[in-house]
Amino acid sequence: MSMTGPCTNQNLKTCPSGSSKCMSSTAVTQVGDISAKMKVKNCAVDCQNGSMNLGIFKTSSVCCNTDKCNIQDPPDPSTGAPNGKKCYSCDVQSCSNILSCSGIEDRCFKATGSFGGQSMVVKGCLSKSLCDTAASAGDVQGVSCCSGNLCNGVQSVTQSFLFLCCSLLSFILLH
Repeated sequence: MSMTGPCTNQNLKTCPSGSSKCMSSTAVTQVGDISAKMKVKNCAVDCQNGSMNLGIFKTSSVCCNTDKCNIQDPPDPSTGAPNGKKCYSCDVQSCSNILSCSGIEDRCFKATGSFGGQSMVVKGCLSKSLCDTAASAGDVQGVSCCSGNLCNGVQSVTQSFLFLCCSLLSFILLH
């Protein structure tokens, strides 16, 4: 794991039984002028190559199944060129923000769930491979993906937005 730059201090790890894949992921959070980047490499039971964009949070991941295949970092999700696709995204006040998707993000998605009795909604751009995986996310119910521009609809959001984002990201990265 690295919070700055490439993962330079990489340790070789023998994956436990059942974890037959290697993964590498880069996540970038941008709120105003403040940004943070995190890179993670590890063993995985199952994972997918893909990219997710929630507006203030972007991630890309690479999954492979040979020894040491995750030595390279995945593409930096904050540098992808817009691809013309548009989806709605949420912040703590609204789910009517229009987001420009980039790179291989070819689907819009909407995920709903509840935490502490509050309803939560997350919307954004997603690559098809991650969309197929996210449909079975354990703590997140109601994951739906669509392929048309702005097809993930406008809806209000609650204050538990970031919790749902983290749940969805954790599932995608560690599943």
